[in-house]
Amino acid sequence: MRHGRFAGKNFMKKSLSLLAILIAFGATSFWALSGANRGWTKTSVPVKTLDEVTGIEGVQYQSHFVPGLDFLSVSLAGAGVLFGASFFFRKQPIKTS
Repeated sequence: MRHGRFAGKNFMKKSLSLLAILIAFGATSFWALSGANRGWTKTSVPVKTLDEVTGIEGVQYQSHFVPGLDFLSVSLAGAGVLFGASFFFRKQPIKTS
């Protein structure tokens, strides 16, 4: 019988719970630090430019990833699924002989 930190289902339960917390915290931090966009995720952003010759304003798009609420909700849902899966592993009692 194996004892210790890597023994049985208790390790799996704690690992899934910890992974879920790390994913939720990481995704929320990434979303907030990237601008906390409350719309859809964007892969390009509009940038206003001014034509030097005519003086007319124009819009050009630059490639830039901006995570939105869909990114955040999918990440938090995935973390929730992992956390829920951790309840399928019961804590095994320690056998003493």
